[in-house]
Amino acid sequence: MGTTGSGKTTVGEVLARRIGWLFLDADDFHSPANKEKMHRGIALTDADRGPWLAAIHEELVRREREGCNVVLACSALKQEYREELRAGLEMQVVYLKGSEAVLRAHIEERHGHFAGESLLPSQLATLEEPIDALVVDVSHTPEEIVAEICARLKLP
Repeated sequence: MGTTGSGKTTVGEVLARRIGWLFLDADDFHSPANKEKMHRGIALTDADRGPWLAAIHEELVRREREGCNVVLACSALKQEYREELRAGLEMQVVYLKGSEAVLRAHIEERHGHFAGESLLPSQLATLEEPIDALVVDVSHTPEEIVAEICARLKLP
């Protein structure tokens, strides 16, 4: 979890490949209307996020029933969002944390993503830093971040 520019997708993909789990990106669950709002720099409301979080949770439950382990890249900015995603599931939250300057630099480096730099201030304002997560500094390379996650969680 983390704000835009924290590297959730990149780190999630590298982690999933390394440990052999399925990777899911929460961005793929957004409605076209949500993506359009974010593309225009308009922050999503809790009403916008409700169906999105419900769809992600439903998919996580389905995958668990299939016996499939999942790495999910999701902003999950508020504690209530993380609780909704985790309801009835065993889940370890990893918080990809970075300074505003580092996050902005990451956003400037990526191309073609619907969520731009204009969303960062509202995401930082919305962010409720988790107290029950593994916190990892995003100023390192994705490979270094994944190595730290694996070491700290005792993953292969």
